[in-house]
Amino acid sequence: MPNIDNLLTKSPYSLKFNEKNIIYKKIINQLTNYHYKNCREYKKILDFFNFNPKKNNSLDDIPFLPVKLFKEYDLRSVSIKKITKILTSSGTTGNKVSKIFLDKITTINQTKVLSKIMSNFIGNKRLPMLIIDTQSIIKNRNLFSARGAAMVGFSFIGSNITYALDENLKINFKKVENFINRYKESNFIIFGFTSLIYEYFYKQFKPYNNKFDFSKGIIIHGGGWKKLSNLNINNNIFKKNIKDIFKINNIYNYYGLVEQTGSIFIECEYGYLHCSNFSDVTIRSKNFSICKKNEIGLVQLTSILPFSYPGHIILTEDLGAIAGVDNCKCGRFGKFFKLHGRIKDTEIRGCSDTYNN
Repeated sequence: MPNIDNLLTKSPYSLKFNEKNIIYKKIINQLTNYHYKNCREYKKILDFFNFNPKKNNSLDDIPFLPVKLFKEYDLRSVSIKKITKILTSSGTTGNKVSKIFLDKITTINQTKVLSKIMSNFIGNKRLPMLIIDTQSIIKNRNLFSARGAAMVGFSFIGSNITYALDENLKINFKKVENFINRYKESNFIIFGFTSLIYEYFYKQFKPYNNKFDFSKGIIIHGGGWKKLSNLNINNNIFKKNIKDIFKINNIYNYYGLVEQTGSIFIECEYGYLHCSNFSDVTIRSKNFSICKKNEIGLVQLTSILPFSYPGHIILTEDLGAIAGVDNCKCGRFGKFFKLHGRIKDTEIRGCSDTYNN
């Protein structure tokens, strides 16, 4: 399997596009060949497209898997005996959810990379963490939802963790007050799904404006945007409302999928999501051709972390556009991009049908 130890010694945004591309081409081809040999369903897909994984293939030519396939099939490349954790995606009642099979190696690498990426934004020191969720979501450590997986993953960058919500998703004001009184003199983390922070933290604290001192907090949030978009709450409105009530300036939105846990994309101070040394993004048109800069299309995510399952190249149901490469004002190298919502269900079915033949 590819060794990422050398990359872990570098700053997570230190590789320029051309340098990263050389490393990526080698690793992604290795992973493609490995999954081809060890996952029967993945082999059938590549054979259907007459794709030869033994060649030194261009990154753009290696087939991607639509995320919907992870809802239809149990895709794994290691023995079931080596699986230590199964992640499931968020899903509405009655809908199928993705099942992601993780072994010990993949889980460890995901944790290491997530910590490495976050250290670039908040430093190496583990900070007190207030999680805007209920602890019951992580009771079954072997079977996690997307929320539970995110909570456990991000908890490795926190210390003295406090869960702010009870099992009915109501704020426990006493617990929050004790947390704030204890840690308000230095930096601390507030973490949660975007919709939970807005619905159950922001709204419940709004009547208590200025009663608690959250000013040294660092908010890390992601996911749950669909619920807020239905309320006409976009990223800018979210930030403004949070700043108005909590006086918090450090707010980091992250983008990531359970299908590639650990390979997250953090929004920089200029509002762009960044690819780290461990992940990449490609934008494809509806006919799957590569989109040009600033052209909106389907978001394809690439990661060097998935070893226990063939999730190294996936096509999401999200729309996005590349904003630039190596030249963001924040100083981080690599591609940076913006999201522009999701495609419609009919379009999603059309994309996945290609792989159902």
